[in-house]
Amino acid sequence: MSRPSLERRGVLNDPIALQRLEGGVLLALSLLIYWKLAGPWLLYVLLILAPDLFMLGYLRGPRLGASAYNLGHTWLLPGILAAVGVIGGASFALDVALIWLGHIGVDRLLGYGLKLPTGFQDTHLGRIGRNR
Repeated sequence: MSRPSLERRGVLNDPIALQRLEGGVLLALSLLIYWKLAGPWLLYVLLILAPDLFMLGYLRGPRLGASAYNLGHTWLLPGILAAVGVIGGASFALDVALIWLGHIGVDRLLGYGLKLPTGFQDTHLGRIGRNR
């Protein structure tokens, strides 16, 4: 006899799907606010992949790499930058923060999670890459 509660797992009962959905909302929100603030779209195109520079930490090993990558892929730094932009009236800082948050949103939407110190493919959302 099957268990209906296990068969009907919706998005709200699936943390990984929920985080992917959350990433899509973050991306959409960052784009909407960027558009409303009339941010320069060329800057968006030029900087959208800039947070991936935090991967350079992997040149020093998986533990430092994971720490650096995670620092660049959480809301911590772009959140502080956004606060500086809003409070200080620095539109460039706010533009960069919104682009950064958009990058994080895309990553989560695509299933790229925060890294575990065991290796680049090991994330809080599961393994990525060929050897999943």
